[in-house]
Amino acid sequence: MSEPSTIFISAGEASGEHYGALLVEELKRQLKANGQSARFVGMGGARMVDAGLERVVRSEDMAVMGITEVVRHLPRIYREFRRLKSAIRAQRPDIAVLIDFPDIHFKLAEEFHHLGIPVIFFVSPQLWAWKKHRIKLVQQYVDKMLVIFPFEEQFYREHGVEAEFVGHPLADLPLPTVGREQFAHENDLDPTSCWIGLLPGSRAKEIRDNLPEMLAAAQILLLRAPKATNSCRSLEFLLPLAPTLRTAQRKMVQALLNEHGKGLPVRLVTDARAALLHARASIVASGTATVEAALIGNPFVVVYRVSPVTYQIAKRVVDVPFVAMANLIAGKLVVPELIQSAFTAVNIVQQIEPLLPDGTPRESMMKELAQIRGLLNARQTSPGEQLGNAISRVATITLEQLSASLLVHETVQS
Repeated sequence: MSEPSTIFISAGEASGEHYGALLVEELKRQLKANGQSARFVGMGGARMVDAGLERVVRSEDMAVMGITEVVRHLPRIYREFRRLKSAIRAQRPDIAVLIDFPDIHFKLAEEFHHLGIPVIFFVSPQLWAWKKHRIKLVQQYVDKMLVIFPFEEQFYREHGVEAEFVGHPLADLPLPTVGREQFAHENDLDPTSCWIGLLPGSRAKEIRDNLPEMLAAAQILLLRAPKATNSCRSLEFLLPLAPTLRTAQRKMVQALLNEHGKGLPVRLVTDARAALLHARASIVASGTATVEAALIGNPFVVVYRVSPVTYQIAKRVVDVPFVAMANLIAGKLVVPELIQSAFTAVNIVQQIEPLLPDGTPRESMMKELAQIRGLLNARQTSPGEQLGNAISRVATITLEQLSASLLVHETVQS
């Protein structure tokens, strides 16, 4: 590695782009420690550019959600994809790291494979749940799959794919430092109240689908609070809003609050992790927020609802025993799941009320969540020997694969 190598890194969505920026920084740090350097090219957002990526395509130009949106933007997506392929052929990077975003990245992996460039895939698509036929693409075009959930490693190895569990990047984050009193002051909350988190999702459609039922449950909880538990004689509700919501979407949230949450002490907050840390318990829509709640140790109930047609299709193609990632990781029902028709205000209240007072239900769930948190941390190779956090493991594995590939190339040339 006497001359700077070229490392291709690509991420298409917000969480992956965040991981990509951290990865570029960590690769630069590890390379510098060994007196080396590299160029970083690929697809990403502003954070990856700030970290040092020479961007070929903007990730926001490729990350389109929904069938109608994809169809409308197909010409642009194809144009940007062709630009990526041209850059790959022209620059011939020494290794590629593709982060999540399978619809685009599996196609790129095929291109790299044909060019003889090793491919590392970080953050597995959920092939173990559905679209298992795509495992053939991984078998053919991916040299190493780096996964963030422990059960994924076995799935891939059983299908002949070299895989390694590196830990979940969210598990490496320290707990929010803001104290309860400060959080209360910043968000106009009563610090003596019990706070309940309402996390309906980060996208506008999720909020429209989930928030009204959550608010209906909040109305019931507010009426029952003095009778339900000595721990919560008064309640306030925390509704974190993703910073990515546009002005029109924020107005939509306010309209839902006006219609379904009249008279409710609901506070809009900006820090979801701090809300989970200080909430007594939470109602969480299935998604990344359930992993955050589990890692922070906040007792919660998972809710999930899609259209009847989508649900019937999903029942036929999705092959998992649980919806919540916390339950999949634990291999058992740790947090209640209220799915489809079971997602009602009355059922939410029935499941969350036992979690509010001190006692066996609350303590048992918090103990289970602590075990899940341990499972998502980086493993130990032997007692006392830590593998490091998830991003540092990805960087180390990338550089190991890069060195091995360059050694093979030099051997062949000589």
